[in-house]
Amino acid sequence: MIEVLFMGTPSFAVPSLQNLLKDPFFKVKAVVTQPDKPAGRGKRLTPPPVKLVATEKGVKVFQPLNKKELKNIVDELKPDLIVVVAYGMILPPEVIYKPPYGAVNLHASLLPKYRGPAPIERVILAGEKETGNTVMLINERMDEGDILSQEVIHVEREDNRLTLAEKLAERGAKLLIETLKEWVSGNLKPAPQEGEPTYAPLIKKEEKRICWKADAESVRDRIRAFFPDAFTFFRGMRIKILSADVVEGYGFPGEIIDDREFKVACGEGALRIRELISPKGKKVRGEDFMRGYGNTRGEMLK
Repeated sequence: MIEVLFMGTPSFAVPSLQNLLKDPFFKVKAVVTQPDKPAGRGKRLTPPPVKLVATEKGVKVFQPLNKKELKNIVDELKPDLIVVVAYGMILPPEVIYKPPYGAVNLHASLLPKYRGPAPIERVILAGEKETGNTVMLINERMDEGDILSQEVIHVEREDNRLTLAEKLAERGAKLLIETLKEWVSGNLKPAPQEGEPTYAPLIKKEEKRICWKADAESVRDRIRAFFPDAFTFFRGMRIKILSADVVEGYGFPGEIIDDREFKVACGEGALRIRELISPKGKKVRGEDFMRGYGNTRGEMLK
């Protein structure tokens, strides 16, 4: 039985932890996750999804505040293997190389493409038709370790940030378990990453604001990539666009060219807004939102 220290934080990491906990080949000695953070309107301290699952299953949870605390945990537990899925901290060398089988990471892209913390959003934003998962050995450079396995996954036209993340998390959890078994059994030879790397930096708040000067397909990709937070302003009020279809039409970028179906002109082409979050925080259909404001043709979204 391989003793594992699991490191992960968001919902994306939950299927991998659940699979490890169910598989008799592994014993999860403990879970390391990020500290609880304020969330919601009340800013109440909220535990990460991984902590909730670990606590429910009776697994010991650590939430170190720095790399020194993390090193002490690894020194104390002496795991055979560290498994990392979207933990949120770059591991120091004294942690990476401590276990006999090293540290293995599941990353939601086809490395070396989209190295970094936001591969799912960046893949959709770029209009990619496929992405995937990579299981890799961790080294001292971010997402540059040797590859143990990869799996290609198609990006559907209707996928947004959340649906694609769910798909990658579920498929990645299966790939991770299969790969880990082969790795500790000595049946895998790590392969260096090949090809030109690309990067997926953290998302900035201003990126979520829609630029109507872009072509309609690019605007739609932005809405998908930042679901449910892509926003624009209507009559000075902030609205969040949840989904839209590319349609024919022309006008000034951001101009409402049809107020029955809520069609908006882009730099090239137009979008029909299907669903949005109103200034009051309610999810409504585009045509219903327009109906509440009378004649809006010719007005601008900014």
